[in-house]
Amino acid sequence: MHHAIVLAEPAPLAEVSLDWREVETPEPSEGQLRIRVAGCGVCRSNLHMIEGDWVGGGLPAFTPIVPGHEVTGIVDAVGAGVEGFQVGDRVGTQPLWWTCEECEHCLGGREQYCARRITAGERVDGGYAEYMLSTAAHTYRVPPELDLVAAAPLFCPGITAYTAVSSLGLRRGERVAVFGLGGVGHMAVQFAALAGAEVTAVARNPSHLEAAGELGATTLVDVTDDDAVAALRGTMDAAVLFAPSDAVARTARASVRLGGRIVSGVNADFGTIRFAEGKSYSGSLLGSRAAMHEVLALAAAGRIRTVVEEFPLREAREALDRLARGEIRSRGVLRMMDDAETRPRVARRDGSRASQQHR
Repeated sequence: MHHAIVLAEPAPLAEVSLDWREVETPEPSEGQLRIRVAGCGVCRSNLHMIEGDWVGGGLPAFTPIVPGHEVTGIVDAVGAGVEGFQVGDRVGTQPLWWTCEECEHCLGGREQYCARRITAGERVDGGYAEYMLSTAAHTYRVPPELDLVAAAPLFCPGITAYTAVSSLGLRRGERVAVFGLGGVGHMAVQFAALAGAEVTAVARNPSHLEAAGELGATTLVDVTDDDAVAALRGTMDAAVLFAPSDAVARTARASVRLGGRIVSGVNADFGTIRFAEGKSYSGSLLGSRAAMHEVLALAAAGRIRTVVEEFPLREAREALDRLARGEIRSRGVLRMMDDAETRPRVARRDGSRASQQHR
């Protein structure tokens, strides 16, 4: 037996049954690993599922269910047929828990678009627990330079931001605006700066803007400042949207020059798309396994970092409450292991540790 946070049925957060309880410790089947969880990021999509926003789309697939989909930990048991992993390995998993390996997307290296994909914490039990199962084919080694808990957001915000920003094909000196600076946005700022772009960060939360400035944004814009927003019009070569707001989406569209590019990682209405403006629009979802390895390598080299606020597992509800109120600076992470077990095994290549804020 082990402890987990279990969602009985979706409901508004103030009313939902989201309980710390004992559950059976699962045994890995063929092709699976059992992970002793070190950390699990607290994502806004967790909040959407818990509050019932996605019931119409069939999520969660069943209840009771353990939420959580950006997970790091240590391999505790190895199922039959698994090669390349052994007990004691430091690993992580992203929301993409399983894919068919047969469709055109899987065979073409875009497995995040597999129509049969299974997501952790939504269609199978996830990482708000002391133990979880993973599919070995979608499990990654965490580099020894990284703290396991601080690394958890690399597996959702990190891969999501990397894929979105990469799709823009940014050139050095181009101007890009990042709209929405939560867990994903704070990573997008870094990837855009890493590409050599001049980054403008746009949000309404002062602490989010402050973090963006620390992470490489050269211009900070409060989206509630009408004059500052008006000054953005037509000045950007590209924009990245991670704020699920129709009004902000239209601001992002207006900020981009004629012939510019816009990529969105959220659902939003951009209004009338005028062909004569020559602007290109695309959506972006998570990322491939190859991209995940690239994100981990960048983090191990100290070229990107996470900013996390830690909570004990049993305080998951508080973490979600604070996320809903906009009080998490970048990413909340549930911690399940002592620091001695999660700290880096070797110094990062820049000599630093991943950035963390401790409660």
